[in-house]
Amino acid sequence: MPIKTLQIPTADGRADAFAAFPDRGDRHPGVLMYTDGFGIRPVLREMAHELAGHGYYVLVPNIFYRHGPAPVIDLPEHIGEEARPRVMAELMPLIEAHTAERALSDADAYLGFLTTRPEVGAGPVAVTGYCIGGLLAMRTAAAHPGQVAAVAAFHGPVGADGPGLFAGLTAQVHLGHAEGDMTPDALGELNRALDAAGVDHTSEIYPGTVHGFTMSDTDAFNAGGLKRHWDRLLPLLDRTLANG
Repeated sequence: MPIKTLQIPTADGRADAFAAFPDRGDRHPGVLMYTDGFGIRPVLREMAHELAGHGYYVLVPNIFYRHGPAPVIDLPEHIGEEARPRVMAELMPLIEAHTAERALSDADAYLGFLTTRPEVGAGPVAVTGYCIGGLLAMRTAAAHPGQVAAVAAFHGPVGADGPGLFAGLTAQVHLGHAEGDMTPDALGELNRALDAAGVDHTSEIYPGTVHGFTMSDTDAFNAGGLKRHWDRLLPLLDRTLANG
């Protein structure tokens, strides 16, 4: 399964990125994958590799490229409780600097790059994201109706922009919330807002999970939650993208 290092031209420079895709010579549906706040690292390469194995071209950009190439900060192999305060103190200024305006400008560049790769077939693409990447995925899908056929966000602050974000969504949506992030009452409110906007969606709390549950290099990791994530994500992509 090839993994290719790339540079994506943007309005503010060049974003380093990588792509994982099947080694067959044909073209594949494109998926833009946004990382969590910890950024590109081995676990994200593993997840992109896994998704590519199901027949997709998966593009993973360094969302904090304005601050340097990935890894933008020094990360331990396992991001445990001892390391977390130092890591988060370094990350928060980067997250706060990544404004909605920057995110939307970057989304234009990422999708433009993805859809012109010779390995990517014609037709709509999907966007998925984790943690802050979940919000970026939702913003990208809302800003590109018709081009993004599916969006999935896992343990992401997807309601941070308010219900106005949902009005632009034409993609099919799956939201996988951590039990530690979302109360049943809050889930009901979110889902009513999605219904009111006419969004075709599934949105659920993954039992027994805390924020970051998909990431095997953190203390938050939950194997059952990761499996449920794949069980939801793969059928969504199969339904919405022409994976021939």
